[in-house]
Amino acid sequence: MAKVKKTPRPKAQTPKGFRDYFGAEVTQRAEMLQAIAGVYHRYGFDALESSAVETVEALGKFLPDVDRPNEGVFAWEDDAEGWVALRYDLTAPLARVYAQHRKDLPLPYRRYAMGPVWRNEKPGPGRFRQFYQCDADTVGAASVAADAEICAMLADVLETVGIPRGDYIVRVNNRKVLNGVLEAMGVTDEGQQAAVLRTIDKFDKVGESGVRELLGKGRLDASGAYIDGVGLSDAQAEPVIGFLTARQHDNSGFVEELFFAAMEGDLKKFGRFADIVSTLISDDRESADVHFEAQNILNLATLMRLEEIVGNSEIGKEGVRELDEMVALLTAQGYGPDRIVIDPSVVRGLGYYTGPVFEAELTFEILDDKGRKRQFGSVAGGGRYDDLVKRFTGQAVPATGVSIGVDRLLAALHEKGRMHNVAQGPVVVTVMDRDRMPDYQAMVSELRAAGIRAEVYLGNPKNFGNQLKYADRRGSPVAVIAGEDEQARGVVQIKDLVLGARIAENASLEEWKERPSQYEVPRGELVARVRAILDGTT
Repeated sequence: MAKVKKTPRPKAQTPKGFRDYFGAEVTQRAEMLQAIAGVYHRYGFDALESSAVETVEALGKFLPDVDRPNEGVFAWEDDAEGWVALRYDLTAPLARVYAQHRKDLPLPYRRYAMGPVWRNEKPGPGRFRQFYQCDADTVGAASVAADAEICAMLADVLETVGIPRGDYIVRVNNRKVLNGVLEAMGVTDEGQQAAVLRTIDKFDKVGESGVRELLGKGRLDASGAYIDGVGLSDAQAEPVIGFLTARQHDNSGFVEELFFAAMEGDLKKFGRFADIVSTLISDDRESADVHFEAQNILNLATLMRLEEIVGNSEIGKEGVRELDEMVALLTAQGYGPDRIVIDPSVVRGLGYYTGPVFEAELTFEILDDKGRKRQFGSVAGGGRYDDLVKRFTGQAVPATGVSIGVDRLLAALHEKGRMHNVAQGPVVVTVMDRDRMPDYQAMVSELRAAGIRAEVYLGNPKNFGNQLKYADRRGSPVAVIAGEDEQARGVVQIKDLVLGARIAENASLEEWKERPSQYEVPRGELVARVRAILDGTT
């Protein structure tokens, strides 16, 4: 008789590109999301929890700017629904939700959403196939006041969760300005326009010189491979370079020219910006106001430079006017260039967005895997996308929003020392006598009623040392000990595990005797004494 083969045991491992999250990580993420939700709610946004699964038809083109139809998502065929997939972001489901329920929703509709999304992409260091996003969007508002509000709210979120002013910047650009640049260049072929957009997207990686090469004949990359260029002439490429470097342009001459013109009383050369210049240089305000508005000179110089670059392009001029309006709205609310700036080098997803785009960048330095200093980088981004809902309704519906990378923002808070990997565990009530379990449960009940996290040891109580080891592994601040003798005398033993660990590391024998980490208290004082230890008032 043939020997029956045993079914192999499954491997206890997570699939590639996925990971497990444990206590402290889950708690910290929940606390951060709660803080973010508080800001969103304060701005008047309502919560939305949409389905994790959408039909492939509803999702549409997978992943903005990824030219790989039917790839990039986890999809399967359903007998009733046809092809369905796990959502790859929170924006595509919003478009479906609004189109489906628009008769019951207010217009504009302001919603925020938080939750996991899934992307079937190649994983890498710090890059997973499941990750959390935290979005806020306004659907049905065509005014750039909605875009400005998103930027202000994003700044407030960063400061609320623990990123101080000076450690972040929200950078703003506009797709319409780029369209104007393309028009000014005379680039009308859609294929060539797409090639220019892809090249612009590489600006942060290859810099100005690299973009020049890629717009022209091409360049050698770091591996030595030759990348063909777009084939533009130097004259055609120049507006793109001017666009990308408009903020980096040397504005010292502009500032000198501005104040010289003010002294002469001639502001005509500043055109439609003359009123802004007049406000900036007026001398009848508080010094703090003057300082705040003077910061806007850089934004003003950038806007004037962009208007010069787009030339006679109407779409380009419209984009500059929208940026100008956003600056005015943000300035009126107290959000100056120390927090939100106009920066044409922001080129995220320009093929996806239709108007303003923005990105929140953390500016403090960290060390990479090789010990080199670098800026932390982007933790959030978004913009205006007026064509997404149109797929369902056939009518253009304006929309704008932002998405925060939750895991990256959590990592940033750890870097800033705002969060710690070790979370405080529960108070552990040890078990000295199995028959007294009701007494031990009464103790934890009292502690919990007082808002103190607590548990009874539910393992094998035979080895008391193992109970204390368990408390240590749980990160418990306090262990409660009550045996037969303590019960007879109406007392309990309180063991301060945090203090005990400090004493064991640093204290001499005499200090240890003077500051015992374990002591006896009346049973009726259990909650008060534990509370004092947790509050640091012992």
